[in-house]
Amino acid sequence: MQKETVTVKSSKTVALNTTELILQNEYLSQSANPGQFIHVYIDGFMLRRPISIADVNKKEQTITILFKQSGKGTEKIASYQPGNMIDVLGPCGNGFPLESTDDKILLIGGGIGVPPLYYFGKKMSETGKEIISILGFQSKKDLFYEQEFQQLGTTYIVTNDGTYGDKGFVTSLFNKLENYDSYYACGPIPMLKAVKKELPNKVGYLSIEERMGCGIGACFACVIPTTDQTGYKKICKDGPVFSAQEVLL
Repeated sequence: MQKETVTVKSSKTVALNTTELILQNEYLSQSANPGQFIHVYIDGFMLRRPISIADVNKKEQTITILFKQSGKGTEKIASYQPGNMIDVLGPCGNGFPLESTDDKILLIGGGIGVPPLYYFGKKMSETGKEIISILGFQSKKDLFYEQEFQQLGTTYIVTNDGTYGDKGFVTSLFNKLENYDSYYACGPIPMLKAVKKELPNKVGYLSIEERMGCGIGACFACVIPTTDQTGYKKICKDGPVFSAQEVLL
């Protein structure tokens, strides 16, 4: 991780209040792993904003981020246009494990927890893994990246209000799935708790979304209880990806 300046290459709205930025930076594009994030500085705001890395193009030296406009800070980031320069720290944290020997994996994403799963799914697909994805959104207007995930493998969409795909939650579709070896999930804490409860006997990994202070593990603002003797771990430094068995939600 180091401090870098990225250049906005493109900006577009992909769903309701959801923005995709493609950022150019040689170091980040060559060093970022699936599940890691960047910590974005915004003029006029004291705290940086953590945003997951959704994709990487090493040839074009770009990384892609997607985020929901949930406050003044993210609204400011969404206003950036091609050519603008942004101060970031990254790549931050520990991402998804890439050494899995499983042949068939399940991706489970909820809302803005969907983006980091895309780059991970791409990397796994490139190694010959069979990818199944369940993506959950509040409504059809919040939906994004359906076609991108379909290119990786079988993809199911579920919406809370039933305006697109199946009505319900991501866990509602578990009974539709054939056997798979392991799962990788990212989304709101209530969703992750439900997934962990429904799949107690499966090997799983959870990417935990949380507000952060420093983003480097110095301020203890984003800790999570664990099942081991440490008692807690820092989401920004030890995570954001953890084994489902090692954290208490």
